Amino acid sequence: MILNCGEALIDMVAGQDDDGQTVFVPHSGGAVMNTAVALGRLGVSSSFFAGLSSDLFGAQLKAHLDASHVSYDLCPISDDQTTLAFVQLENGQAKYAFFDENTALRNLSQADVPALPKETKALFFGGISLAYGTCAETYEQMIVDASSTYVTMIDPNIRPSFVRDEAAFRARLTRMIGASDILKLSDEDLEWLEGEGEIDDLARGLLAKGVKLVLITKGSDGATAYHANHEVHVPTIPVDLSNSDTIGAGDTFNAGVLASLSENNLLSKSAIAELSEADAKAALAYGMAAARITVSRKGANPPWKHELEQA
Repeated sequence: MILNCGEALIDMVAGQDDDGQTVFVPHSGGAVMNTAVALGRLGVSSSFFAGLSSDLFGAQLKAHLDASHVSYDLCPISDDQTTLAFVQLENGQAKYAFFDENTALRNLSQADVPALPKETKALFFGGISLAYGTCAETYEQMIVDASSTYVTMIDPNIRPSFVRDEAAFRARLTRMIGASDILKLSDEDLEWLEGEGEIDDLARGLLAKGVKLVLITKGSDGATAYHANHEVHVPTIPVDLSNSDTIGAGDTFNAGVLASLSENNLLSKSAIAELSEADAKAALAYGMAAARITVSRKGANPPWKHELEQA
């Protein structure tokens, strides 16, 4: 089982009604929940851990998790409101405005952390849940505590406009990355985190900090895996975005990578440390194939396993 730790929220996606007026339609989302949902749809035992609300949007999120075979038994349920993210699309790219004060997500605390089920194989962390607040502190402690026993993966999915205290956020990410076996970053995230430089050099520098597998996604230029023993690249297959968008693409990629590792019995710390070039390439390719289906349609709508098998 893979435990996904981070935000679930409602994406209020802009559109138009029949009169041409702007309307916002609520879609279940959140980077980490998207990954949990994608894993469930890909046939991997997937569980989710975050604060969920008892409000109507919380009910929508729980129904979405149920429909994709994701357990949320570990989630504390409160009367705090659900986080809302208003989304507008510009040339297929999503722009966000968040409403996240005193929400069920942000108020998660260390007192809410459960004992991990015995079937747990890996923990995944990421998204805006790491930006600030008690939830960020809680997830940091979780990954540090889990790092000696379980495979740990982080995708910080950095949104600079959301960060309140950059120094504290950078320090938190440094500690969490140091406790991670697998780190996924976009090329933009990599530059924000490590500064300007050649992507290959910056990624190798992260390996030197203790990460076993660094995954860098480069949009239309594909993705590259960096390991102490090898580097491997998988190109992007172009997708027409005129009637779709990139929402959830990176989250689905993460799920595809983890699903491939799970299917091949590689979710152990020793297996990641010794990962072969062929296994790294297979994980990258599966992640890219899953993400391609997500970007071929609107919203964070990850594929089911049978869709990949038919592709």
